[in-house]
Amino acid sequence: MQRVRMSLPYFAENGWDAEVVTVDENFSDLGIDTLLLQSIPAQIKIHKVKALKKTLTSKLGLGSIALRSLWFYKREVDKLLSAQKFDLIYFSTTQFPVCILGAHWKKKFNIPYVIDMQDPWFSDYYRDKPKSQRPPKYWFSYRLNKYMEPIAMKTVDGLISVSEAYITKLKNSYPSIKNIPSTTITFGAFEPDMAIAEKNEDTFTKLLKPDFKNVVYIGRGGHDMYKAITPLFQSLKEELAKGNDALKTLRFYFIGTSYAASGQGTPTVIPLAKQFDIHNLVIEMTDRISYYHTLVTLQQADAFFIPGSDDPQYTASKIYPYLLTRKPLLAIFNKASSVIPIMKAYGVKAVYDYDSVASEDISKFLLDIINSNTPKVAYNAEMEVQYSAKQMTLTQCALFNQVLNGKN
Repeated sequence: MQRVRMSLPYFAENGWDAEVVTVDENFSDLGIDTLLLQSIPAQIKIHKVKALKKTLTSKLGLGSIALRSLWFYKREVDKLLSAQKFDLIYFSTTQFPVCILGAHWKKKFNIPYVIDMQDPWFSDYYRDKPKSQRPPKYWFSYRLNKYMEPIAMKTVDGLISVSEAYITKLKNSYPSIKNIPSTTITFGAFEPDMAIAEKNEDTFTKLLKPDFKNVVYIGRGGHDMYKAITPLFQSLKEELAKGNDALKTLRFYFIGTSYAASGQGTPTVIPLAKQFDIHNLVIEMTDRISYYHTLVTLQQADAFFIPGSDDPQYTASKIYPYLLTRKPLLAIFNKASSVIPIMKAYGVKAVYDYDSVASEDISKFLLDIINSNTPKVAYNAEMEVQYSAKQMTLTQCALFNQVLNGKN
């Protein structure tokens, strides 16, 4: 959703008129953030579809908004495509089952489609993991994804992804798409969002304790993050053992670490903190918070910590709100992750891989925060343009044009 929302102000200037089809928010069990509408141009047409009520489908073990809305998407878009001419269908969502409709619309209306892979769809990553580390309903989702992904991918006309590795894997899996247009595009930095967040700051609950120096991460947790989080916790334990009590003025926030419904998330960061006996410095909030609540909280933080997954394909492409605040940032990732070279090119100083990061590097970062030795960060101006939402939209539209030229 965020990719499309940030692109809508720039599609027209790149020669594309966009209409959006989305699920009516009344059928979603996620929090509603009406402020998101402030960034959408008034002239954009938005078509809302219904979905089966979760109270009914959950009895069958099906809560996915994609599965609940699939038939309604088909019906609504069939009507749209029958009534007027469209050149392209663009799927940009992590609710991947909806993407199988691309094959249907291509066959029925001869319209090409592009899929934006923001995460892996069908993946073997969790197959050898203990049951406790697998996502909920993994047995069902693994088999469903294995069946559905080929339906969408075998006839797709273009691929966009946050990771080149995702595209490579898909093209190797489906020879029929080996030569289709594809490109890697991370999420862009969208400056207007920061102004909207600042303007509405007072409407959100303050989550951080003002009496401490607050280091914040907002995003999912999970055992696959342990290799990146461990160096931080290890450094804290070592410095405290040396008698460096100044570190006790820090608080480390991990917010929105679970995808579970509000109040039902299982903590994954606090258990690790307890292993290092530094849990009194760590606050984990499993409940997700809204997008603009996230931005407001980032603006109120003193510094950031961003851990990456042990999956080398993981990109954490939603790093740009952190960068837009220009506050000190510590990032630790798998050495194969594309985030490391991107951040270094951007000008982030404290970005490391978890195999080689030194405890001294982490402790210096933390002590600089305590001593307020953290001036406003200046980033590479060329990179700020390159990774802006405006530039990302230009790249998307270039791929759309490639798809149409290939069709013609």
